[in-house]
Amino acid sequence: MAASLIDLTHPVTSGMPVYPGDPEVVLRPALTVAADGVNVLDVHLGSQSGTHVDAPYHLDVTWPTLDGLPLELFTGPAVVADLRGLAPRSGIGAERLAPALAACRAGTVLLLATGWPRHWGTEHYLAHPWLTPAAAEAIVAAGVRTVAVDALSVDPTTDPGPADPEVAALLAELTDEHDPEPEPPSLAAHRILLGREGGGVIAENLTDLTPLIEAQAAGLPVQVSLFPVRLTAADGAPVRAVARIDRPDTDRTGG
Repeated sequence: MAASLIDLTHPVTSGMPVYPGDPEVVLRPALTVAADGVNVLDVHLGSQSGTHVDAPYHLDVTWPTLDGLPLELFTGPAVVADLRGLAPRSGIGAERLAPALAACRAGTVLLLATGWPRHWGTEHYLAHPWLTPAAAEAIVAAGVRTVAVDALSVDPTTDPGPADPEVAALLAELTDEHDPEPEPPSLAAHRILLGREGGGVIAENLTDLTPLIEAQAAGLPVQVSLFPVRLTAADGAPVRAVARIDRPDTDRTGG
């Protein structure tokens, strides 16, 4: 078998998209060859920056931290659920996942392909589809402990409002003091997937999964690795997400 590797990781760059309220990503030279004889980069980012994994500790301080999870949860055979074509901010029901979940076995990494990487870097990236609680429960019932999505979150992302400060200030002035405060996101799917017995893992912000969908349709085995930076007592960490597709060797007879 000949193997091909596919990078599923968004490049880490200054000013890259982050979840609303998370630390901004800033990369700048700390040392340079010209001044110091070596190049060293000063990296400022959050644990949930870019393509990353969530540990159970992300939602509950009594749940396992990143370094308390077995490495087996970060790699395994992949099954892709093709969810492309869904409307913005639409919920993904358990019935949409049924074919993919039927193919899952112990150790399977379930990949949710929404097609949302095409909106990376735009305001539309926040309007991604999301898992309903029933869908998250179905994933847990299928024995899946690792779920990865090509979108910002497995839960709906709250609209942060207008980016223009003047427009935001105007809307704030128009808001009545008696208006109810907006409810914080429930993160129901996170709680179900991460809080399962033994702990689960969620990976978010994968890049385009189309090559994996095509490989799966062709009957080719797909393996995925989502190994995180080894941060101590962490809620999550950036990963280098990589898929391996095993293809039959070409005919080498003759000559």
